[in-house]
Formats: sequence, structure tokens, C-alpha cells
Amino acid sequence: METVVMIIMLLVGMSFVLKLTCHSWAGIAALSILSAAFVGFANGFASQQSKTRIADWLGRPELMLDTSVLLTVDIFIQIFFCVLMARKLAGTLGRKGNIALQTALWFPGLLIFPVLFSLLVEVVFAMPGVDFGVIGWSTAAFLLMLMPLAAIGLKWLLPEVELRIELMFLINLLIAALGVVATVNGRTAATGTSSVEWGALAAVFGLLCAGGIAGIFYDRIITKKQISKLQ
Repeated sequence: METVVMIIMLLVGMSFVLKLTCHSWAGIAALSILSAAFVGFANGFASQQSKTRIADWLGRPELMLDTSVLLTVDIFIQIFFCVLMARKLAGTLGRKGNIALQTALWFPGLLIFPVLFSLLVEVVFAMPGVDFGVIGWSTAAFLLMLMPLAAIGLKWLLPEVELRIELMFLINLLIAALGVVATVNGRTAATGTSSVEWGALAAVFGLLCAGGIAGIFYDRIITKKQISKLQ
């Protein structure tokens, strides 16, 4: 369980940095300052935690299920941002779409703050005897320098915006898949069955077919509108 949660936190951090690369310098600075301030002011609460309490949190199914709600909302917004950004790059985003894109762009995410808090707790555990205020604000200062540098590094490694958006989209899909594993928390039923719910199977197949047909018609309508605008 702890390994899965650690992987999710690393992926959340990667998604956050990828989103920073879509910001201007002012946006990168603003979100970096927000993250650093959160870490700095959270040092008092972080100093009250213990590894036993954290292990107890990870072992409580009801808490993990509550966390899955935040996970779902955060992933939905990040994927929504990726879709809107892809449409903007394709030149098919309207005025309302641009407003929604800017809103999603400036939304830092719900999961990045628990990830930063967990990082702070680990630093506190690794430095016993050091003043908690010094640890908290030193970690905040380190993050304040690290986040812009990480964004610059990713821009250098992946200069194509389309590639970064696609990578962010895939990372959030992976977070969603790992989130299912983490929130189930070992309670998946292992009893096999040989019966098939043909009604449910037919309903799922019908929904897939209906969605595919609707997508084809929608694509044709949008294509015709674009062609008519060009003529």
C-alpha cells in the first residue's frame, strides 16, 4: 500500500510540474510561492505527526475512500485542462473555452498539497532535533527554487507543448488507475464466478456503440462547420 501511495505522489508531482510548463513566468512564480508558503505554514502540524499515525491513516478504508473523491475530482480537472489545451493548440477553442482553460490552468490541484505535506513530514522525520520552524521554511525555500528549475528543465527536455500535454494526460490516467488500487486497500473480492450477466454486458456494449456513433456524428458536424468557415 505504501509503495502504491508513494508512486501516486511522484506522479502527482510530475503532473504539477508539467502543468507549470504551460504557465508564463508570472504563473510559475505565483504557484511556486503558493506551494512554498503552504509548506512553510504547515510545519507546525507536520511536527505533530508520527509514522504510526500515518500508517494508521493508510490502513483505514473509510479514509482512503474519502480520499478517492478528491482524487477523482483532481484527475477530472487535470484531464479537462489537457483536452482544452489540445483544442487550443488545434485552433478550435472559443471564448468560453478559453475562460474554462484559464480557470483550469490556474487550478493547482487538490492532490499536490497532501503530497507537499507528506514531503515535509518525511523531512521532519529525517532531521530529529532540528527546530521545526527551520525545517519547514528551509524546505519551503528549497521548493521555491526547485519548482521553477524543474519547469525549465522539462521545457528543455520536451520543447513541444503537445508532447507535454499528452504526457500529462497519460500520467493522470495512470494516477486514476493506481488510485483504484490504493482506495480498494486490499478489499477486492477474490471469489470467482462462472455466471455471466448477459443483460449488463449487453447494456455496456450498447452504451459503447451509442457513444461511438454519437462521436462520429459530432466529429462530422464539427468538420462541416470548419469547412464552411473556410469557404
